[in-house]
Amino acid sequence: MSFDIFPPLEIPETLAAGPGPGNTDARVLQAFARAGVADHMQGDVLRGMIECKQMLREIWGTRNTYTFAVAGTGWSALDTMFAAVMPGDKVVAFNNGTFSGIDTLTLRIKAATSAEHAANPQDPQAASVVVIDVPHGTSVTEEMVEAALTEHKPKWAFMAHWETGSGRINDLRGFSDACERHGAMGLIDAVSSLGVEDFSIDEFPGIAGWASCPQKGLCCLPLTYAPVSFTDSYIDSLKTSGAYTYVHNPLFEARHWGIVEGQDVEKGTYHRTHSGYAVAAFHESLRLTLQEGLAARAAAYRKHEAALRDAVAAMGCDVTSNMTSLVVLNLPGDLAGREMELVQNCRAAGFGIWPTLSQPVQVRIGILNQLTEAAIRDIVARFADAMRDMGATLDQPLIEATLDKHYAEAIAAQ
Repeated sequence: MSFDIFPPLEIPETLAAGPGPGNTDARVLQAFARAGVADHMQGDVLRGMIECKQMLREIWGTRNTYTFAVAGTGWSALDTMFAAVMPGDKVVAFNNGTFSGIDTLTLRIKAATSAEHAANPQDPQAASVVVIDVPHGTSVTEEMVEAALTEHKPKWAFMAHWETGSGRINDLRGFSDACERHGAMGLIDAVSSLGVEDFSIDEFPGIAGWASCPQKGLCCLPLTYAPVSFTDSYIDSLKTSGAYTYVHNPLFEARHWGIVEGQDVEKGTYHRTHSGYAVAAFHESLRLTLQEGLAARAAAYRKHEAALRDAVAAMGCDVTSNMTSLVVLNLPGDLAGREMELVQNCRAAGFGIWPTLSQPVQVRIGILNQLTEAAIRDIVARFADAMRDMGATLDQPLIEATLDKHYAEAIAAQ
């Protein structure tokens, strides 16, 4: 049997304007491309990992020794964090969107008994896990957390900090305070908030475990390194219970980053093969984050999201999100129900916006690594053109005036 060799794969540039990944910063791509071919235990690769570990502690705002990064995507970090949850552990988990919903499935898989797995292998209904379903487009509040922890008294409590499925920020302070009051160990999905919002995790003592990703707020490449951070109480629990995993065992992962028995050591022990290319890219993304400063970057996100929000409102759209890196909206009445069609048209034109992945279908427009006036004006122009192509009549002078006002006020405030 003969087989024709495919031509080289050429992928054109697109504008990644969804919930993530964002377009990778050029400096990160350069760091990836210029890395030499090196053994994964070569001295500079190991030095880069040590420096990444130290930079991550600064970015997370923590003294947690067990702060490192997991090879893979945000799901890899989350799976590592959830590794400490054992069959039969009592868990309360809050679901207010697609991704926190998948997180709750992961927790049910981790906490399910053998019998519960056998009864429903792909969707085990773990009796020890209570999932609090919060209506779409609604944030998790301290009152919700307090009520659930009072009633169920779990060992673990889980929440997404920023839920990109619905574009909602959940109450991190309220969640931490409730966990502290009730002696629950909080677990947080910070996949969409790290590197976008200015917060320090040591200010939230009710939370024992944190997991994020490489390709959103940190603007690194997907499939590189996903940050995690664990308190001593989390590590003590893990040492007592063990974990049913090798690859994503936090203790084993930490050893490769030179963290052994709660101490930084000179050299890690073998756990997985690391890529010098990935280490170089991740190292540069962390350097970028620290050079820009979290406070300055968070302020830039707030400024540009406000401009985008008001511009799409001037097109007749109804914004239902409260994140600063993502706008989630309903189309105006004459286009209502055609959200998926509009998204597909945009993607075909190299403008990568997204629908929500759960009902009701909405449109998601993100600004990850698009923190300039020119980038926002480009996103607004492309979205307006897509609406016009579907028959919408828009007030272009009003849209332009909305953007002009925002950026004039921003300049005046500097």
